[in-house]
Amino acid sequence: MVKCNMSLVVIPFLLHILWFLMFPHTIQSQGNAFSRQPTSQFIFTPHSLSDSDPEQVHISLVGKDHMRVSWITEEKDTESIVEYGTKEGEYSKKSIGDHTSYNYFLYKSGKIHHVVIGPLNPNTTYFYRCGGSGPEFSLKTPPSKLPIDFVVVGDLGQTEWTKSTLKHIDSKDYDVFLLPGDLSYADSHQPFWDSYGRLVEPYASRRPWMVTEGNHEIETIPIIQPHAFKSYNARWIMPYNESGSTSNLYYSFEVASSHIIMLGSYTDFDAQSKQYKWLQYDLLNIDRNITPWVIVLLHAPWYNTNEAHQGEGESMRQAMEELLYEARVDMVFAGHVHAYERFTQIYDNKHDSCGPLYITIGDGGNREGLALKFKQPQSPLSMYRESSFGHGRLRIVNETHAHWSWHRNNDADAFVADNVWMNSLSNSKECWETLKQQVSHGEL
Repeated sequence: MVKCNMSLVVIPFLLHILWFLMFPHTIQSQGNAFSRQPTSQFIFTPHSLSDSDPEQVHISLVGKDHMRVSWITEEKDTESIVEYGTKEGEYSKKSIGDHTSYNYFLYKSGKIHHVVIGPLNPNTTYFYRCGGSGPEFSLKTPPSKLPIDFVVVGDLGQTEWTKSTLKHIDSKDYDVFLLPGDLSYADSHQPFWDSYGRLVEPYASRRPWMVTEGNHEIETIPIIQPHAFKSYNARWIMPYNESGSTSNLYYSFEVASSHIIMLGSYTDFDAQSKQYKWLQYDLLNIDRNITPWVIVLLHAPWYNTNEAHQGEGESMRQAMEELLYEARVDMVFAGHVHAYERFTQIYDNKHDSCGPLYITIGDGGNREGLALKFKQPQSPLSMYRESSFGHGRLRIVNETHAHWSWHRNNDADAFVADNVWMNSLSNSKECWETLKQQVSHGEL
């Protein structure tokens, strides 16, 4: 890794600055002015392999027992093939996929490969090779039964703080990585997408990364690049087709008794939208006997007592909150605000023991620094809040209990600053009986 003032990125960087000067509103606004702690050094991770070797390798879940392996090569003739097996250097199976590429102003991407492998056994280590050559990678599939461990971190970026967060995450094993938006902070400067892919590859190639988009993935430029999410959709394909969605910006998946819903804060979400109708259908078809835990991730938080980004998730909350409440969703994770905040269970701006527990975790390591100012006095709905970089861990122990902990980046060691035990709403007879009464009385 080297700092981002390398000569190989100077020219495209100057072009990026030119775009910013010409169209300052196209680089996504970070909301009202507020105090931030100075961020650490931005990191640019250069390309150091041959043009045919795979780089930016990452994996994601596809259906019950498959995974998608994604990577990029500069060599355009490299095959979209993955060989894999359960022994090092021995590949008893192979899968062939497809590839894509895209142009963005003067930038042309490498060949972006996507290959689905499987069926795979649960809780098993596989060794794999991409494109028929290059280094061997390994991955571990999630368990099919509880317990399961999730890492949750938003607004990751590629700074020294990002490196610290990833190091702390890697110090303890986990099964699935969940990221509620703002991945690379490329902001239309496409080489930063490549740099980000190289930075996270050691982690994203070993455990499935399930992501949704944030505002920094929009990347529109009037006239020059009017279509949003071009880079994100080409590089980070998620299993939206498998969940009945027509957009890579929102989807769901199931793993080990958990139903995870990834929503899109920056695509239509009103009652007439495709996303709203998809969410209705998705929630109605959850079998809480099979998946007692239901978790939602989105980027712009619906509840927020930080002065940063006040109200930016409010219209989405008004449109969709009732759907989540009626479905007895257990938890909602958001990013966007560069701080950590855990709320109580809420519905319609009030404490409700049948509502989801809301957590903001937009403190992964972004290049803009932390959002330091919280509103005073502290809301009784806000249980814990702190402006520090860090990550969260959700361990779903069994069908009824889960443990959440937030780990602050504290010098060399990750420090557990906040934690709480939760009960699944699927097992609350009182909440389901209350729902019946609310519906019969016309309250919902």
